[in-house]
Amino acid sequence: MKLIYGVGINDASYSVALSKRINGKKVFTFFCPYYRKWVDMLRRCYSGNLQSKSPRYKGCYVCEEWKYFSNFKRWMEQQDWEGKDLDKDFLVEGNRTYSPSACIFIPQKVNKFVTTSGKMRGDHPIGVRLDKRRKKNPYLSQCSDGSGVQKYLGYFATPEQAHQSWLQKKLEVCESYMEEFKDSVLIVKGLIRIKSKIQYHIKTNTELTSF
Repeated sequence: MKLIYGVGINDASYSVALSKRINGKKVFTFFCPYYRKWVDMLRRCYSGNLQSKSPRYKGCYVCEEWKYFSNFKRWMEQQDWEGKDLDKDFLVEGNRTYSPSACIFIPQKVNKFVTTSGKMRGDHPIGVRLDKRRKKNPYLSQCSDGSGVQKYLGYFATPEQAHQSWLQKKLEVCESYMEEFKDSVLIVKGLIRIKSKIQYHIKTNTELTSF
């Protein structure tokens, strides 16, 4: 049996993909959604090509149980997963292992809300950009709520002030998501953790670098 990314075992009792020939080319007409999620998870952890583009996945692993597709599928069938992203560290900060005890499916906008885009930020704190054209208050603060809309929060004299503005807005958005997803115990649990971390950095006037 060929291993998926060197570690995954596809022990499905059915065809996870269907295809047909169109104009001499193989075209896939069906992919099992459980299999897609499983393979995507393995790719993040064990694909060197992907990790070269997304270094945040370096050092991530899949637990032994989930290296078998059937085990992952059995867990996923019990989750509210449609239209959502599989996340490994929303509930457990810094977690590097995909496992049933740590993972959760979260709405895409919540996933984007907690993404800090470390490498793309440059030398300034999260949410801060230097506008070299301005001599006074050159630090722009802006915040995304995860839906793709950037909220411009104003210009500030220092990056620290701009970052604090970003933290305040992030706290506001976090609280709005807690209300929106109040019926999901696990999503609220993760948001409570994030809210507490934001509040700590506001109180101590320190820089938040990750969620």
